[in-house]
Amino acid sequence: MSVVRLSLALAFITIATCRAAQPPPMDYKTVLIAGDGSLPVFDNAVNAMANRLRAARTSSGADMQILSGTKQVINAGFARAATPENIVAALQHMHPRPGQGCFVYATSHGAEGFGIVLGLTDEAIDPKDLDEALQQGCGNAPTAIVMSGCFTGIYARPPVTRPNRVILTAARPDRTSFGCHAGRTYTVFDKCLLDSFDQGGDWKQAFATTRSCVSAEERRGRVIPSEPQAWFGSGVADLPLPTRP
Repeated sequence: MSVVRLSLALAFITIATCRAAQPPPMDYKTVLIAGDGSLPVFDNAVNAMANRLRAARTSSGADMQILSGTKQVINAGFARAATPENIVAALQHMHPRPGQGCFVYATSHGAEGFGIVLGLTDEAIDPKDLDEALQQGCGNAPTAIVMSGCFTGIYARPPVTRPNRVILTAARPDRTSFGCHAGRTYTVFDKCLLDSFDQGGDWKQAFATTRSCVSAEERRGRVIPSEPQAWFGSGVADLPLPTRP
């Protein structure tokens, strides 16, 4: 065998090994929340995430609930209103089947000390309410939570942190995140997160890729780093993503 053919053979073996190392995607009961309708970036991110889940066939139909803070989206029947009551009800009724997990993705503005803001009611998703609703709706099932907005690090600490949960947030509890303005399709964190999902793998890999991407964007913009936060419970250290690369 020539050197060229040997090199090609080794390359194919390497590619096959890398592909084999990818964990299979997991099926999830999903709640997707665009908390504010003042800018399209939040609905854009939720729609992009929903499309990825449908394409991967890991969350569709009755397994996916979408809530929005945009009245036009609600009136068109594409989503339910993103109010505290509707969000709690959606979480409480997830009830994953054996072998399924729960996935919650919320993106919006954030308020320091309160978390994700809901524009329709001028309230926030309370960490305690989030924890209690997930306890009722998901129990001990593997649960992944992504909270994208300013000051969302408030969710990466008790009471939300539990052994069966993965939590990714866009910023420290005392830091802003970036990209909430006209002219953008997604916020910086949401864009980086969606790109990381396209690579497949597990939640730890997705967070590392997302955090690196966010840091690069913030260095280019010369802004104070948002420092995305994460929690990886002991029972879900290698939890797979709900998407395929």
